[in-house]
Amino acid sequence: MSNKAVVSLTTGLEDAEKVTVAFLVAVGAAESGRPTLMFLTKEAVRLAMVGVAVGVACDGCPSIPDLIARYEAAGGVYLVCPVCVNSKRLQDAPLIKGATVGGTVPMWDWIGDGATTFSY
Repeated sequence: MSNKAVVSLTTGLEDAEKVTVAFLVAVGAAESGRPTLMFLTKEAVRLAMVGVAVGVACDGCPSIPDLIARYEAAGGVYLVCPVCVNSKRLQDAPLIKGATVGGTVPMWDWIGDGATTFSY
């Protein structure tokens, strides 16, 4: 059985609390040694663009940049939906470390024999 984790996120900073929860789950998986992939779609693709993922969602919440740094340090990676990137005209925007533009086929290739999934 695989110990991989996939966190699918569809919202961006318009719902910073949801972003925070998704990153907390991804950070927990990555920091516990699970190979972890975040699949970013819809507005979440903007989070993979340099300089976008900023702020704190709520009083007492860790900052989004701190969660991203922890995720990166733990080896977490991102797959960023190409259809969403193109529809938002973000194809020329620089990506954060660990982010690659790729769709469902690369996601399934990464999953391989299975993964625990979370969707936000």
